[in-house]
Amino acid sequence: MAGPKLQAPKGTFDVLPPEGERRRALARACEEIFAAYGYAYAETPVFEDTEVFARGVGESTDIVQKEMFTFEDKAGRSLTLRPEGTAGICRSYVENGMHKLPQPVKLWYWGPFFRHETPQAGRYRQFNQVGIEALGSDDPSLDAEVILILAELLERAGAQGIRLRLASLGSIDTRRAYLDELRDFLRGREAELSEEVRGRLDTNPLRAFDADHEGTRVVVADAPKLMESLSDEDAEHFEHVRRMLDAAGIAYEIDPSLVRGLDYYTRTVFEFTSDALGAQSGVGGGGRYDGLVEELGGPATPGVGWAAGIERILLAAGEAGEGQSPPQVYVTPGGFALARELRSRGIRVELEQAGRSRKGQLKHADRLGVGWVVLVEEDGLQLKEMANGEQRAVADADEIERALR
Repeated sequence: MAGPKLQAPKGTFDVLPPEGERRRALARACEEIFAAYGYAYAETPVFEDTEVFARGVGESTDIVQKEMFTFEDKAGRSLTLRPEGTAGICRSYVENGMHKLPQPVKLWYWGPFFRHETPQAGRYRQFNQVGIEALGSDDPSLDAEVILILAELLERAGAQGIRLRLASLGSIDTRRAYLDELRDFLRGREAELSEEVRGRLDTNPLRAFDADHEGTRVVVADAPKLMESLSDEDAEHFEHVRRMLDAAGIAYEIDPSLVRGLDYYTRTVFEFTSDALGAQSGVGGGGRYDGLVEELGGPATPGVGWAAGIERILLAAGEAGEGQSPPQVYVTPGGFALARELRSRGIRVELEQAGRSRKGQLKHADRLGVGWVVLVEEDGLQLKEMANGEQRAVADADEIERALR
């Protein structure tokens, strides 16, 4: 007797055609765009020591407190399925001595990530991200460059209704002084804040800006803004970034309430949203993290980067995203070797392999959208053009290839 029907775990999903080809097309676009800017592909493990994220992402963040999939291995070590990519890249930078390489080191990655979130459209517990990181330089041109790259990728993917929000969190010292000021302000109206925000006043009062709680939102509307406390050096850095984005024709809006959800950000932060995604509009974002490598045991190393959700990008693109191209040629039974020869010449070929009748073969070729059918007959080959129904004898793969040009 058959067992019960099995399903994928909640918050996960299968990638099937034609969606799979849309993903591969996006991956190819990533590779082309990133290579043009000098970014090389890198991979880190799907799970890391939990400390990488506790120290790197921040123990006060929602990711560490609520969303990580953490477990003990057989030796009792605490491991975590990676919830984001930057901390792992920085750990790898330190562990592999990449500070000895010519700086900045420019890397990109693609793969699965995991967060224990409530599943909804475009947000899953296992999801996929693409990201880039540039480590080893604090030049504002890198901030502008990574923003420009993500804008170019979203345009190439066909994402609709894209907007860019931009802000600066200042240097580590500037942020530390501001946090004391913000903490004092929020404590003065603590009774109006949500219980969650009150519980984080000591560790990370910036989280108040992300709260959905109505009372908290009223309070933070009157709160001092970090961008009003920037040092001259921080303000100059941000101004350089803005000038370069203006010169590149990248539209943006300054949003002083943009703080991002991770503790490691400094100076430039940004987020791309899509009007096509409704309330959960984030597509991708990032910023500068000049203290993260040092926090993970490495030398003082500035860095900047971003991550974007693959599912979010494709959802924002709707039907505009590139899909799989149909076969060019359909070959009837008896043409196995011919199909192989045509494929070796870069021609996309579908071979009849389901035992259909000749009438069924032609109907199937029409459904596939192929331009040509090669009919393998006892006395030779016939090439049929589907658009007009014209058919003629051909001798071999050379003649077929010439006809397709």
